[in-house]
Amino acid sequence: MGIAGLDQRFPIHRIYCVGRNYAAHAREMGGQPDRAPPFFFAKPADAVIQADRVPYPHRTSELHHEVELVVALNSGGRGLTAGDATACIYGHAIGVDLTRRDLQSEAKAAGRPWETAKAFDASAPISDIVPVAGTGHPRQGAIRLKVNGEPRQSGRLEDMIWPVPEMLAELSSYFELQAGDLVFTGTPAGVGRLLPGDRVQATIDGLGSLEFEMDG
Repeated sequence: MGIAGLDQRFPIHRIYCVGRNYAAHAREMGGQPDRAPPFFFAKPADAVIQADRVPYPHRTSELHHEVELVVALNSGGRGLTAGDATACIYGHAIGVDLTRRDLQSEAKAAGRPWETAKAFDASAPISDIVPVAGTGHPRQGAIRLKVNGEPRQSGRLEDMIWPVPEMLAELSSYFELQAGDLVFTGTPAGVGRLLPGDRVQATIDGLGSLEFEMDG
């Protein structure tokens, strides 16, 4: 995937995602936010798409948008401290976790895995990575998403239940993190439906914007 301001490419190893990391979103999904350890799920590396048009997926009538800060790692390890984890970060990007919400609801009700809801083709639109060497680590600032110019999601990075360093440290207790890993860090409240032809604009302070159209 692309790196802002450079001709180099960032090779993707794995994609990890954290669930319900903003209190208001946890509530809108029927949960109660607390400081219990975060939970994780994954998408395949080829779910990433960087294009002006993103294909609308089959087998859903309720596709949802979830704007997220994405962390890109250039090193890793197992059992990291929060400080060690921060040193592994290469840069950050804006991502949208596209979700087949109807399939996710069915899976939850049946106690089944979420792969069909979260891990489908082109389910991870993402901007170019902005290296920390130029911008540092975004820990505060607005995270927003609009659809056809209408505000849908609006939150603050500092409202994360689990800040990025602690989240990465917890993730490294389950998996050995490696260079090329991407971590989607959770979404604020306001997730909602996308339709073919919808134009999505996602922004995070200091990281620019991600824009694409749902191609039906």
